[in-house]
Amino acid sequence: EYSLFGRDIEDAILPAIRERGIGLVAYGVLSRGLISPQATASTGNAGIRGRRPRFHGENFVTNAKLVSALQALAADLGLTLPQLAFAWVLSRGDDIVPLAGARNRTQLADILKAADVTLSPEALRRIEAVVPKGAVAGTRYGAEQMAHLDSETH
Repeated sequence: EYSLFGRDIEDAILPAIRERGIGLVAYGVLSRGLISPQATASTGNAGIRGRRPRFHGENFVTNAKLVSALQALAADLGLTLPQLAFAWVLSRGDDIVPLAGARNRTQLADILKAADVTLSPEALRRIEAVVPKGAVAGTRYGAEQMAHLDSETH
């Protein structure tokens, strides 16, 4: 997942793949729907959000505040929240291609407009101020899922 809510990849993975000339397909740009004004907390284990700690309890409350601040920033910049998120990913480098997951053509058309957006250095500073590294509450995946992702431990 490479989104405003998963920026640890910039420190750990991007330098290594760039050194080797490898590109990155960024998925989960909207953090599985968390970067959405319509996001709701998980109310159980139903669906994908039920397995994502960022959607639970106080984690969700904290993250919803970040989303609200991002929503206000996007509006101030004349963008939708998905456009801001995709424009931010596109600003990270030409070797990163965001995977646009959309449920319908209207959402896809909205996301594609981000390709025409160039975020100014000031806008990027404002994004960093709204969602500084480490501000997101909860891990991307639960402990059980994380154990399956690390192939070095199996």
